[in-house]
Formats: sequence, C-alpha cells, structure tokens
Amino acid sequence: MSVLKCKNVLCVRLDNMGDVLMSSPAIHALKSRLNCKITLLTSSLGKPITPYIPVIDEVIVFDVPWVKLPDEPSDDFIQMVNQLEQRQFDGAVIFTVFSQSALPAAMLLYLAKIPIRIGYCRENPYALLTHWIPDEEPYTIMKHQVRRDLDLVKTIGVHVKDEQLVLQPPKLQRQFTERILEKSGVNIHCPWLIFHPGVSEKKREYPFEKWVETARQVIDELKFQVVFTGGKGEQEVIEQMQQQIGADAFSIAGMTDIGEFISVVSQSPVVVSVNTSTVHIAAATHTPVVVLYALTNPQHAPWKAPGRVLIFDVPAELQSKNEVLRFVRQKHFNHTVPFPEPRHIIKNIKELLEQNETMTLIPEMIEIN
Repeated sequence: MSVLKCKNVLCVRLDNMGDVLMSSPAIHALKSRLNCKITLLTSSLGKPITPYIPVIDEVIVFDVPWVKLPDEPSDDFIQMVNQLEQRQFDGAVIFTVFSQSALPAAMLLYLAKIPIRIGYCRENPYALLTHWIPDEEPYTIMKHQVRRDLDLVKTIGVHVKDEQLVLQPPKLQRQFTERILEKSGVNIHCPWLIFHPGVSEKKREYPFEKWVETARQVIDELKFQVVFTGGKGEQEVIEQMQQQIGADAFSIAGMTDIGEFISVVSQSPVVVSVNTSTVHIAAATHTPVVVLYALTNPQHAPWKAPGRVLIFDVPAELQSKNEVLRFVRQKHFNHTVPFPEPRHIIKNIKELLEQNETMTLIPEMIEIN
C-alpha cells in the first residue's frame, strides 16, 4: 500500500506535552496531505494538551519503559500490541528526539502488524521499519525538533506551508483568565505578567533566590504584578517565593487545568519561564517569552516565537549519561555558561514589552558555540 493512500494513521510521540506540541506541525502535515484519521499514541504526561490540538482525532495513552516518566510504566506491553492490531492502522510515524532510539516503538508497531512504519534510526532497523530514515543528528547536523519532525514526514512526500505549532485555545479565554487571576488576588486592571519557575528535571532549574530578585525588580522597576504559575507539586516553593518577594506577587499554581493555563498564557504580555512545555504553549499562542534555557537539548527552543533565549550550563553532577547528549556537550558546550542575572532578564522583558508587531522571532537553533 502506498504511504500517501493511508487513511488510518498512528502517530507515536511518547514524551511530554511540549514534545507533543512540537510534533503538531508534522501531524498537521500528515492530516492535510493524506486526509486521514490521526490517532496519537502518547504518555499520560503528553495527553493533557491533546484536546487543544485539533488535528488529533483520537488518543491512546501508554507509558513506556524506554522514556523517562515520573511514574511506573504501563505494565502490559502485549495488551497494547493487541489493541493497536485491532485498530487496523494503515501506517505509523514515530517521532523521536535525536538522543532517543525509535526501535522499541518500532518493535511495538511491528508486533501490531501495522504495515507501514516510518522513523529515524542510526543503526539498520531491517524489518522493524519499512521506511528507514538514517538519523544524521547530532553527528552531521542538528535541527530544531519541529524541523526534524517536518523533515521526517517530508521524506514520504508530506509537507505543509504553515509550519506554526497547532494549538487551539479554549473559547472565552479572557473570562477564564480574569476569573482565575481575581481569585488569586491579582488586580486585573493593572499590568501583570507570568513567571513559571517549575521544572520536571532539577538540571533545568533556575535558582530560587534569582527568581525572587527578578520578581522584585519587575514589581519595583517595571510596575508589573508577577503571577507565578505551576502545578500542585510546585505550590509550596512558589509560596516561599511569594513570602520573600512581598506585595504584588501572586500564585495560580495548581489552580488551573490545561485549558485554563493555555488561556492565562495567551493573555500575558510576556512569559518568563524555564525550558518546559510552558514556553511551547507561549510560542503556539504567539506570546512573547523569555526562556531561561538550561543547555540540555539545544533543539527545543520555542518555535517561531517572539522572545529571547538566555542560556545557562548544567552542573556536572546533573549532566546526562546519554552518550549522544555527551557528544553534543563535548562538541558545542566548550565553556561554562553562568546563570543569567536578574538585570539581564529585566532588560529582555522591558525590550519585549516595548516592541510592536515587528518584533523578531527566536532563531530555530539557539547559539551554543
């Protein structure tokens, strides 16, 4: 069967919400070119964003043991094989970061008898992939994750002119935002902006005391209220930040579902965040963003977003043991990059607030040399 005749397609993206969002332009390309049904196989961490990506028709959740997740993986691999086989997919596309292997997912699809299986792979996958695209990253070239995914589907004749992230915010965004902010004590008639300090991995963390100092300067110098966002697990540390900052620092951490969170982000004049799904939501909603970017995966800067990327190094004891990422570090991260100082963050916030519709976009790849 020709790839371009597939009408029931499985897309595999087994990571977090930000990763799913970065794959959305390629998924959009498949949907548009093939005029097909798209089912996404993703993790429990990736699922919450999917109702707001309209090119995804259906979602299957499976927490696999070969991707880092906070909880135990799903325990019935064979049951998932059977479920996928029963769906009778025409073809499947495996989206991966360059430091991941597509082979475990390819084995899952092979056992499920999906006839067309497409993915990047360094080693020869033989029968596991019917369409093998040799993975040149990062040894020959490095691409943004979105570009990597778009180039994957381009190899089968699928492309799209609109390469924007695909995210459809909820209706009544302004009402959502005002209700949530007022509940937390924010004066919605005065300027406010978002700080998002929470990280899924400690190596991406920007120091507590620098968040506090930056927030104080935003309040004192820029006359903006600071609204902290995050999950329930981050409420305690954000409350500690609030106590040290004083007046005009507020928290909505743990108060929003993902739809409400998208609404709040879309209404903020600027978002200041570590490199997490928040910056990809900001990019998808065209919200200016200042990213405090730990040098982990350099290809995950916000895609086509107005804003700035301020990089910093990962402490030696927290650096990845993944040999692919170690290669990238040894080749490109050849000097120590300190944490951005609060004054640098303030300077970038101020410039973004002053710019108009012509503001420049973040480059596809961050500067790491």
